[in-house]
Amino acid sequence: MDLPVFSGEAGLLALFASSFLAATLLPGGSEAVLFGVLKLHPQLYWPALGLAALGNTLGGMTSYGLGRLLPHAPEGKGIHWVEHHGGPALLLAWAPLVGDALCVAAGWLRINPWQAVLFMGLGKLARYWVVAQAAAL
Repeated sequence: MDLPVFSGEAGLLALFASSFLAATLLPGGSEAVLFGVLKLHPQLYWPALGLAALGNTLGGMTSYGLGRLLPHAPEGKGIHWVEHHGGPALLLAWAPLVGDALCVAAGWLRINPWQAVLFMGLGKLARYWVVAQAAAL
């Protein structure tokens, strides 16, 4: 059975949605979607890379915003680590398991949102760039 081949535009839309949702507390595999889009449409390398990073960063900032809404409670060891490193800690916002918690913690700590989006975006872009490079092989 032949699988349908999605148009580049549909692939980019699915990639953006997958990247956004994967950065929230919902599970997702946006790396696989990026890899698939680039295998089917290699000419979309830069738009796909940009949309994946943008969607994932916006999803991370959604988690950051939710963190700002949380009431203050006793702090844990991880919170002190984020507080000590500030915005640069969000370079690791792409990491499985801890990335979502970092984004929420950054919001809860009221880390500067411009620093948060900058470091979060850089880390997520670097992760997607590695995936895109692998797809280009």
